[in-house]
Amino acid sequence: MSHSLAQSITAPGGALRRSAAERAALWLGDRGTLVAGVALAVFVVGFSLLGPYIYTANPYAIHGRYALQGPSAAFPLGTDQIGRNELARLIAGGYATLIVSIPAALLTFMLGIVYGLAAALSPSWLDKVLMRVLDAILALPGLVVLIFFSALFTPGTFELILLLGLTSWPGLARIVRNEAISQRGRDFILATRQFGGGTWYIARVHILRVLAPILVVNATFLIGDSVLALSGLSFLGLGVQPPYTSWGGLLETGLNLIALDPWWMILPAGLMIFLAIMAANLIGQGLLARFGQAR
Repeated sequence: MSHSLAQSITAPGGALRRSAAERAALWLGDRGTLVAGVALAVFVVGFSLLGPYIYTANPYAIHGRYALQGPSAAFPLGTDQIGRNELARLIAGGYATLIVSIPAALLTFMLGIVYGLAAALSPSWLDKVLMRVLDAILALPGLVVLIFFSALFTPGTFELILLLGLTSWPGLARIVRNEAISQRGRDFILATRQFGGGTWYIARVHILRVLAPILVVNATFLIGDSVLALSGLSFLGLGVQPPYTSWGGLLETGLNLIALDPWWMILPAGLMIFLAIMAANLIGQGLLARFGQAR
C-alpha cells in the first residue's frame, strides 16, 4: 500500500473524503452533457428574449451610409446590404425563431401523445386503422410537405406554429403508441381495470407516468427539430416574412451576398442555429443518460 493511499484511508473520513474539486469532477462526469446543454440553452434563450432589453438598437432602422460595413464600435456585428444593424437583427431573429419553434414543438408534443395513446388503448381494429394512417403520413417527405403548404399562402407566426406542429407529430405518436402497448399488459394496469379504472384514467394516471422519462427526452429533441425546420423554411423564403426575420432568413441573406464575403452576415446566424440545436440535443442526451442510470 502506498504512503499516500494509507494516509487517505487513515485520515478522518477515510477514503470517502474527497476534495471539492474531486466531488465537482465526479458530479460533472455524470451530468456533464446535461449541464452543457442547459448552459447553452440559457445562453440562447437569454440572448433571444432578454437581448432586446440589453441591446436596444432598432433592428429595422436603415443606415444607408453604413451599408455592408464589417463589425465596428457602432455596429458590433456590422450591417447588412441596406445598412441595418446585424446584431439587433440577430437578436430579433432569435426572438422570432424561438417564439415559433417552442410553441410548435409543444403542439407536436401534445398531438403525438394524444394520437399514440388513442391508438394503443383503442380496440385492435381501430389501432390498425390509425397506424395505417400514420404510416401513410410518415411516408410523405416532411420537408416537401412543409414547403408545399408554406408556398400556398404567406404564413404568419400563428400559421407557422400550426404548420410545423401539424406536420411533425407522427414520429412521436409511433413512439408513444409502441411504448404504451408494451405497458398496458402490466400487472398494476390490469389490476386498475379490475377495480373499475377507465381507459383514459389508466392513460392519464399510469401510462403517462411510466412514459414520462421518454416524453421529456423527446420534448427536448422536438424543440431542436422545430428550430431546424423553421430555419430551413426561412432560408428558402417561406418562413418568417420581411420585415421580420429569423436566423434562417439572416443566413439566406448573407449567402446571397457571398461574392462580397460578408462573413458577419453568415457566421453569427449559422452559429446561433447550431447552438440552439446543440443545446436541445445535449439536454436530450443528458436526460436520456440520467433516466437510463435511474433504471
